[in-house]
Amino acid sequence: MTTKAAPPLTSTRPDRLARLAAGWFGLWGVLALLATITGAGYPLGTNDQGGGGTSLLRLVPVGIAPSLFAVLLLAAAGAALAMSAPAAGIAGRWRMPLLGFGWAVAFVLAVVVPDTRVLVILGYAPILLLGAPFGWPEVDYADVFTWALSVKVAAMVGGLLFAAALLAWQRRTAGACLACGRDGGGAGWTAPATAARWGRWAAYVAAAVPACYALTRLVWAAGIPLGISGEMLADLERTGAVWAGAGLGAFAMAGAILTLGLVRRWGERFPRWMVGLAGRPVPVRLAVLPAGVVALAVTAASLGFLSSPDFWALAAGFSMSGAPILFFPVWGLALGAAAYAYHLRRRGACDRCGRG
Repeated sequence: MTTKAAPPLTSTRPDRLARLAAGWFGLWGVLALLATITGAGYPLGTNDQGGGGTSLLRLVPVGIAPSLFAVLLLAAAGAALAMSAPAAGIAGRWRMPLLGFGWAVAFVLAVVVPDTRVLVILGYAPILLLGAPFGWPEVDYADVFTWALSVKVAAMVGGLLFAAALLAWQRRTAGACLACGRDGGGAGWTAPATAARWGRWAAYVAAAVPACYALTRLVWAAGIPLGISGEMLADLERTGAVWAGAGLGAFAMAGAILTLGLVRRWGERFPRWMVGLAGRPVPVRLAVLPAGVVALAVTAASLGFLSSPDFWALAAGFSMSGAPILFFPVWGLALGAAAYAYHLRRRGACDRCGRG
């Protein structure tokens, strides 16, 4: 009689992720070197005319920023290549320095570089895409989708890619399951029942902030000057900006409702009115990935807000028009926590290691 061997907890996937991250960093490191040599092509910080005033990178002199990025990216490429090697060779004294450096680089790329511009584009994307065939809103798309925006999005993608490679390597060198990260210890705060409790509060907070923001923009469209003067509302109506704000408010309200799905049954199984999907389980990634991307974008924008003097001027003059924006940092963290709690609650037993 033969018994089926347990599937291995390691695989070649971490190597692929690390090598892919190394290639990404190498490419962008070369581009940063070219910007250093030519003195052109660096679109961030004070060179960013579309949103550099709310970016932490404005504090880095343009003259040295490309060379700093070149060093950072090429060093990250080397670290990623080191992580693609067999774990036994570098899991000793170099493990913690590599992890510390790697997570710092991933944070800078995914959170510091993107700033407020990425969140703005995410918010206005439905309006821009739906209105483009009808010539509304009247914007020059070349001024919207700029080289600076593409660099910020690429930085976020690269940061997430490196984070995935880091997480896989961290699990591999710690002897944990590559698929779920469990190591056989006690579940603690990650247990499904516990995650359901703290995830519920996180979801409520993450839904309340965009709902309050949406309320202010929607009442402006209804002609009510909530938190602003009548003259300002008239100017918004004259330019049509009030309808763009209403569209953004509707998008934020839809996001708030979807956030509640992270703690409601209809967020686990498709509701009856969804023909063809009714009653089927909602794929975990379908809920977690969009929520994670929005949480990341909101957190990145919050760093820009917190570093901007205009943000603190707004905080000093507290009003219903700007109050919801003051809570964006809380929104980003709460949404990320709610998405993670949803993942912990629904992931079930691991197909690879059997734990769960």
